[in-house]
Amino acid sequence: MARLAIVTGGTRGIGQAISIRLKQDGITVVANYAGNEDKARAFSEATGIPAYRWDVGDHEACLEGCGRVEREVGPVDIVVNNAGVTRDGVLHKMSFEDWNDVMRINLGGCFNMAKATFPGMRERGWGRIVNIGSINGQAGQYGQVNYAAAKSGIHGFTKALAQEGAKFGVTVNAIAPGYIDTDMVAAVPPPVLEKIVAKIPVGRLGQAEEIARGVAFLCAEDAGFVTGSTMSINGGQHMY
Repeated sequence: MARLAIVTGGTRGIGQAISIRLKQDGITVVANYAGNEDKARAFSEATGIPAYRWDVGDHEACLEGCGRVEREVGPVDIVVNNAGVTRDGVLHKMSFEDWNDVMRINLGGCFNMAKATFPGMRERGWGRIVNIGSINGQAGQYGQVNYAAAKSGIHGFTKALAQEGAKFGVTVNAIAPGYIDTDMVAAVPPPVLEKIVAKIPVGRLGQAEEIARGVAFLCAEDAGFVTGSTMSINGGQHMY
């Protein structure tokens, strides 16, 4: 019987690549999305992967959404917490709403999805949780105190939950992407993007499929001895 994965933010960008890769590996995949109905519909039509809508920053919505997936598709074995937003700005201009939205969705979403699925994984004695962090959660970034704090929090959340899940066969890991060629990065002004690429030793942006390969490795049946780790996929931009 195939494992079942939920990929949050799974219909676009890095999430889309992850959803497709896991399906290619024989995993049954459900993609979560927050709001873009047209793109979610087009994604499902193109891939055959069903898309379920809920806000990962809403605790009750996560419980209800994951419950619906379990009723309609089956028990959730794998969760990839990929959904995230940016609300960039320097601190003295950042509103509380900009801070709170990023913390609620990017970090709170990891907690909400884990609360909805981790107990079932424990009971069945097998599970994989992969949280998508960021190079900016490791190194910081000007104008991103909210995003950097949330992503750094994801790395700590990963290490702590990994200790809870280890004896139950549930691994919890993170991936910290560098700058990836997605719509979010494409929105960066060209002069700024040129400076970013100039700091990447391999000399290019990453591809979403490269992040997806890392996720596939951590979700594999034979990856049970890897837990509590953060895999940096950043072209050598930040090493530690």
